[in-house]
Amino acid sequence: MLDQVIRSAPPEGQLPDRLRLPMGFDVDRLRADLDAVDRDWIDHLVKQNYEGNWSVLPLRHTAGATHPVMMIYSDPTATEFVDGPLLGATPYFREVLAAFQCPLTVVRLMRLTPGSVIKPHYDHDLAAEHGVARLHIPITTNPDVEFLLNGTPVTMAPGEAWYLRLMDTHSVVNRGTSDRVHLVIDALVDDWLGEMLAASAG
Repeated sequence: MLDQVIRSAPPEGQLPDRLRLPMGFDVDRLRADLDAVDRDWIDHLVKQNYEGNWSVLPLRHTAGATHPVMMIYSDPTATEFVDGPLLGATPYFREVLAAFQCPLTVVRLMRLTPGSVIKPHYDHDLAAEHGVARLHIPITTNPDVEFLLNGTPVTMAPGEAWYLRLMDTHSVVNRGTSDRVHLVIDALVDDWLGEMLAASAG
């Protein structure tokens, strides 16, 4: 399956570092579900990677995790995952996740408040070529959010779905006056997702 993706990729042997997927979601319904759970955010665990407020709400997490801190952690060694209680209060999020016909591991809401910065960093092996794709669906954002991947901006609008190769260096700054909240989905690259990524790469 992953070989199929690589064979369809550009000549350098890998997919582009960013791909907009051919799917879109209702922004009003996304925001309604966000409003239903917009409380009790948990500070991101890797504090050296950011300044300000970068926080998380777990929707799907490692099986057996009961403490909120462990529920927001994306454990690369985990093999079993369960829907969390917040997903029960968010029917449209469940509908969105069902649109991805591939195995989903960890799913989170991730918020960057105004004036906050995610410093340049990379996530080890987080790339389709290694079998795991991180997908972003913006829910709220503003024109003064800058997401840099390999030094080049990625402009993502609410309701769009994006694949980003985050084993590459990336950073985010919110210079605006409103929160930036993304639905962030970690997915295993099976035939369905591999074919979609390859098709999106053209």
